[in-house]
Amino acid sequence: MSSVDVQDFIQQNRAVANQVETFRGYWESEKHWEARREFILRNMNDFKEEQLDHLLSLSMVWANNVFMGCRYSTELLERVREMAEGIVVEDAPIFKTRDEIMKSQQGR
Repeated sequence: MSSVDVQDFIQQNRAVANQVETFRGYWESEKHWEARREFILRNMNDFKEEQLDHLLSLSMVWANNVFMGCRYSTELLERVREMAEGIVVEDAPIFKTRDEIMKSQQGR
């Protein structure tokens, strides 16, 4: 689902779109929210209504990893990356671990 597809979906499914809008955190920038909203919309059909909290948690894991560099277990990151496949986040920050920084410093 591209950003154009997301906009089309939102226009055609106002009730779902309005529900999803309630999931936006007040701290989320427009860029952050648009990416996380796309994650939620792409994966909503794979979760039952009583599993919605789980989907929202996974969307936060993905967004925290992409936008803030938070680290999680390998299995969890693999899962959310699969769920987010095809979502394009322009100008996403690039994070390096301490070990990566130290290794590059030693090479000087």
